[in-house]
Amino acid sequence: MPALPRGQRHPAELRERAVRMVFEHRHEYPSQWKAVCSIADKLDVNRETLRNWVNQADVDRGGRPGLTTDEQARMRDLEREVKELRRANEILKAASAFFGAELDRQSKR
Repeated sequence: MPALPRGQRHPAELRERAVRMVFEHRHEYPSQWKAVCSIADKLDVNRETLRNWVNQADVDRGGRPGLTTDEQARMRDLEREVKELRRANEILKAASAFFGAELDRQSKR
């Protein structure tokens, strides 16, 4: 089994297949949850995990409100960038204060 990205326990192919099976067969069950339960058991996937995958796929398809997978990834990237910029800003402020104090000290000599 190839190495999976951090935080993923199931290959993308399994996720896509499981979600596709729920969408294709949910009309055969009295509810979407029953379809999820049946298919999760057949594929040896946690029911709640499959339910989350199906809900996210619904968002990605425009069938329910929420952030798409791409939007979530973009949001994570932007949040990481903001964190790095804030950290760099703090470093620059500290350096500015240090060199400002150093200039004051030199001008008083």
